[in-house]
Amino acid sequence: MRIIVTGAGGALGSAVADHLEKSGVQVARIVRGGDQAAPGRFPCADLADMSLTGEAFKAAIAWLGGIDGLVNVAGGFKWEKIEGSSPATWQQMFTSNVQTALVCSLSVLPQLKAGGSIVNIGAAAAANAGTGMGAYATAKSGVARLTESLAAEVKARGIRVNAVLPQTIDTPQNRQDMPKADRSQWTSPAAIAEVIHFLLSNGSRAITGALIPVTNAA
Repeated sequence: MRIIVTGAGGALGSAVADHLEKSGVQVARIVRGGDQAAPGRFPCADLADMSLTGEAFKAAIAWLGGIDGLVNVAGGFKWEKIEGSSPATWQQMFTSNVQTALVCSLSVLPQLKAGGSIVNIGAAAAANAGTGMGAYATAKSGVARLTESLAAEVKARGIRVNAVLPQTIDTPQNRQDMPKADRSQWTSPAAIAEVIHFLLSNGSRAITGALIPVTNAA
C-alpha cells in the first residue's frame, strides 16, 4: 500500500506512520515543520489551503508512485467555555479539523482508484460535548458528517471513507495538560494506529461510512 499521513509530526500521526511502515506500507508523511529533508517527509504550512496542500500532495504522490489511501490526522483542539468565548475559536476549530480533512481528501480523490481508502480522525466527544468542548465537538461532528457524506458519494467508485473516534489519547501533550488525570483509561496512539491500518487494508473492504469508537484503554 501507498499511504499519505497528514499531521505526521504529531504524536498520533507519527505513531500511525511508524506502524504502517513497520507493516511494510510505503508512507508519505505530511509535516508542518521539523526535519523536512528526510526522505518521505513533505512540508505543508497550511492544509486548509488548496494550493499549498495540492503542491505537497503532488510531490508526495509522485514519490510514492501513486496512492492507495489517506489518513487525515492533522487537526486542532482548544478547550474554551461557550460563555465568554470568541467566534474566532469556533472558526479555528472548523478550519483545523473539518477544512483540512476536506482539502486533503479533495487533493487525493482524483488519484484514488477502486480499493482506495480514506480514514479521518473524529472524536468521541462529538457525541456528547461537555463543558469547554463546544467548539471542538462541533467541528468533530462536522468531520463525522463529512465522512458519511463522502463515503456515500464515492462508494460506487469502490473507494471507502471511515473515521475513528478517540476519546483521550495518551500523548505527552495530554499528560502535560492533565497531570492529575487517570491515565489508565486513556488509549495509546499505537492501539489507534492498528485500527487505522485495518481500515486502510483490504480486510475492511466491507466497511465504509463508519464512525468507529477507539476509546478502550490500550
